[in-house]
Amino acid sequence: MELKLSNRSQGDVAVVTVGGEIDLYTAPQLRDELLGTLEDGARRLVIDMSRVEFCDSTGISVLLSAMKRFREKDGDLELVAPQPAVMKVLEVTGLNEVFTIHDDLDVLPATAGTRR
Repeated sequence: MELKLSNRSQGDVAVVTVGGEIDLYTAPQLRDELLGTLEDGARRLVIDMSRVEFCDSTGISVLLSAMKRFREKDGDLELVAPQPAVMKVLEVTGLNEVFTIHDDLDVLPATAGTRR
């Protein structure tokens, strides 16, 4: 399955919307997108996971690595609305205690504009 990515930003806040499956084949694409936001100056990365149907250990590793990189730059990475299957993986691994997880995108500035 294809991974669908879009992002928008306002100032130092970037929102990446992810759809499809995050696995061994699509994880590099996600990693490049997430780290690209950091290179573009984002210090707060919000990942909309509401359309992610599946996430394996490779995908989890990409999320953890990106979070580490953001925190090294005094930033943060947050997850929004993970589907039940993805949330279960986060809970089983204890990563629901590591990531900041929100129920919806209400945590964002209302005026965040589309970037690409």
